[in-house]
Amino acid sequence: MGRPLFQMKNITKDFLGVRALDNISFNIYEGKVMALLGENGAGKSTLMKILSGVYKMEAGEMFYNEKKIEFNSPKDSQMAGIAIIHQELNLISGLTIGENIFLGREPLTTLRKIDWKKLYLYSSKLLKKLGVKRDPRELVGNLSIGERQMVEIAKALSLNAKIIIMDEPTDALTDKETASLFSVIKELRDEGCCIVYISHRLREVFEICDKVTILRDGKFIKEDEVENLSEDLVIELMVGRKLDEQFPRVEKVTEGIVLEVENLTNDLVKNINFSIQKGEILGISGLMGSGRTELAKTIFGSIPYEKGKISVDGIEVSINSPKAALKNGIVYVSEDRKLQGLVLELSVKENMTLSALKQFEGLFFRIDREKEEGLVNEYIHNMTIRTPHMQQVIKNLSGGNQQKVSIAKGLITNPKVLILDEPTRGVDVGAKKEIYNLINQFKTQGLSIILISSELPEILGMCDRIFVMHNGSISGEFDRAQATQEKILKCAVGIMEG
Repeated sequence: MGRPLFQMKNITKDFLGVRALDNISFNIYEGKVMALLGENGAGKSTLMKILSGVYKMEAGEMFYNEKKIEFNSPKDSQMAGIAIIHQELNLISGLTIGENIFLGREPLTTLRKIDWKKLYLYSSKLLKKLGVKRDPRELVGNLSIGERQMVEIAKALSLNAKIIIMDEPTDALTDKETASLFSVIKELRDEGCCIVYISHRLREVFEICDKVTILRDGKFIKEDEVENLSEDLVIELMVGRKLDEQFPRVEKVTEGIVLEVENLTNDLVKNINFSIQKGEILGISGLMGSGRTELAKTIFGSIPYEKGKISVDGIEVSINSPKAALKNGIVYVSEDRKLQGLVLELSVKENMTLSALKQFEGLFFRIDREKEEGLVNEYIHNMTIRTPHMQQVIKNLSGGNQQKVSIAKGLITNPKVLILDEPTRGVDVGAKKEIYNLINQFKTQGLSIILISSELPEILGMCDRIFVMHNGSISGEFDRAQATQEKILKCAVGIMEG
């Protein structure tokens, strides 16, 4: 495989007596894109935090160009030519794009003042390289999530790093932004840079990566060339078992229409008409910006509608706020669980019951803690939420378990309609299967589910019926038996099909 530029040998790391990394070795090769794969909790982030100087290891050694090296801080790692693009964006909304890119490293004039002309010139060149059509003087607070991710990538490129770690870099990017990123990665690889690519999207791994290292439960499992592996084998190595069926599905047993939307219109969606039956999964597909999330938020009352009507169980209802939606049995689980779905500093219990505290009121309007804790324990057990206890701060849970809590938060309100917006985004393959099983469980219990997803296999594998959005309108509708990726993609770009 050639000589590694950077080697991590026999790395061990403990947290409060729990072994997070157990004798792991990891190699980074010059001019190669190395995928680092594993389920949430496998040890990927911990290993990268040791590489980037955030954590100190209990045992093990690191070698850079065959010379032993040790990092005592992120600055040490950065000075050695290592940059990390975190999954959680580290940008300041009140500063400009350029200020964020060069924060703490601003170019200076001979008088030791910030050279703003040079700062914005450099920033503009980086944005152009990434295909971002934004003025570097624009505030980061005005950018979409995808654009902010590209600014994070520009920030890493500004360091002229030899090793760049990308943690779920395409999680919030459009297809066009992803293509731009892949072009940059190939360019960097050709220039001799080393890329460590962490992603749950295996198709991306097979498209862009040269080599793969797989971790499981804090242990090294395998390093190999991408060409020697298949997607099924990678999944099997990651989870330690065969996944017989990626998208488990149960047939629907419907009992009439629960939710009906007629001519729903505002600035973001136009003349939307659809209905969903009890015990049905309705998929909403479309490209980013097509209006999928905006439609979900309109139905949930976060965005007002100008005309049209919403009916629940055949009765027209007025949904002018999330509170009104919840009252009428409609709940929305956000695509951005960390910003809009959960309060990261609160516990599992507090997050889960946040939207349903009214049902736990006892005497003198006080919360009946016994009733609350009993129901929380029930959801933790039934949904297999892996947490040491209900008082655990939710930011300490894996992505898959955070997502389960986010879904439980919606379910605990006893909804009739559950809207899931990108429910498996940033979730590993094992946790995805668990979430799919839960969705099927809710379906058999008679819940009506609207599933919004950017992953076509997920839409095709889980849904009974699918409609596609383009420019705020429905551009196609298919029964499960009719739907194909080609038909959905044609509708997504505005070629009418359904």
